[in-house]
Amino acid sequence: MTVTYSSKVANATFFGFHQLLLRWKGSIYKLLYREFILFALLYTVLSVVYRIVLSEDQKRLFEKLSMYCDKYAEQIPVTFVLGFYVTLVVNRWWNQFVNLPWPDRLMFHISSCVQGKDEYGRLLRRTLVRYVNLTSLLIFRSVSTAVCKRFPTMDHVVEAGFMTPEERKVFENVRSPHLKYWIPVVWFSNLASKARQEGRIQDSIDLQNILNEMNRFRTWCATLFGYNWVGVPLVYTQVVTLAVYTFFFACLIGRQFLDHTRGYQGHDLDLYVPVFTLLQFFFYCGWLKVAEQLINPFGDDDDDFEANWIIDRNLQVSLLAVDEMHMNMPHMTKDIYWNDCDARPPYTLAAADYCIPSFLGSTTDMGSEIKFSGALSETKQSDKTNFTQLILLACTTSSIDSLMLNSLAGVLFPYCCSIFMTTSYCRWIISVVLLSEIWSVYSILPCDCLCP
Repeated sequence: MTVTYSSKVANATFFGFHQLLLRWKGSIYKLLYREFILFALLYTVLSVVYRIVLSEDQKRLFEKLSMYCDKYAEQIPVTFVLGFYVTLVVNRWWNQFVNLPWPDRLMFHISSCVQGKDEYGRLLRRTLVRYVNLTSLLIFRSVSTAVCKRFPTMDHVVEAGFMTPEERKVFENVRSPHLKYWIPVVWFSNLASKARQEGRIQDSIDLQNILNEMNRFRTWCATLFGYNWVGVPLVYTQVVTLAVYTFFFACLIGRQFLDHTRGYQGHDLDLYVPVFTLLQFFFYCGWLKVAEQLINPFGDDDDDFEANWIIDRNLQVSLLAVDEMHMNMPHMTKDIYWNDCDARPPYTLAAADYCIPSFLGSTTDMGSEIKFSGALSETKQSDKTNFTQLILLACTTSSIDSLMLNSLAGVLFPYCCSIFMTTSYCRWIISVVLLSEIWSVYSILPCDCLCP
């Protein structure tokens, strides 16, 4: 089943991904450990043969071969070829997920438009959604190995209740060499037209909407079948695979630590363990393994789509929607905000930090600053008068909101700070008094963002 870890990365934290590195299911370690062990083992064997088994002349020949492989291995465009290939595969994987057939929109239309609480109306609605689920089941049987194992024959489909024995006879009597997933779509369309003629669907527009949604559903099924039929060209997959494995075959020889006493360039150290070569193998082959897992998301890998779960879910919710929930709704009552024009749902203490004021535009603060700066500019008569009015203005603004007070502080604070740079002792005292008054007003001001 799909490995979900969204809740673990809901918030960005210090070393937020480190706990994900310890997981095994769905991890790159589970996919790659066999190839990694084989590569490390082959490298070790070659290293032991070079150091112990070979003679001096054979060592010289091996050293020339190693430097030759190391030189020309870098000419293989592994990064370019592999990166483009993985991007293509990931896009195909996501498009297949987007086109998974969900009957929700269709079952809503059937539940609201196909009328009748009698037994025939119930039978009509349940049969319509059963044809919808039968269509998706036939598609999943043809593209998913897990679904094919669950429903290997049409007998299993009939036994599971997706098709009646009479419908199976009609289905098998249709002679066609192609996949016959479209037959339930024809049954659905014919049955919906019959319901319109009988008055169970009261408007032709409702019938058109139902058929349009069925066509949308059929398009999703056909898209999945098309992705299964036409895959990534085999030649491209072969080129990428050969490029990666050829590169690391050359690295087995070219990345060997040679005799440092020979003075070969780049072989001054003998570390025995090629750390960065092993990391390079882990990243490149891991990249290739990602593509291998995502190229067909309807297999048995850890991150493949749970097609069997989709089949179960779609059948259950669609039958509930058109049968038990048909015209079944709760009694209408007045909501708790009936006479409240300012509806504000409460916040818990844990969510108090998410209660923020509404965003009014990036120029809102600018308008307040212009307003206060204009008011302050009219009071400039003398230093003494100016300071007195500023203090009075700061002391009498306890009723203004935080936005206006921030604008006031933005005008007064730089002005007061400039006074500190003067040599006048009197102005220095007045500026201290002014700043203290501003701070006292700011400290008693209630926070606008707190909920009532």
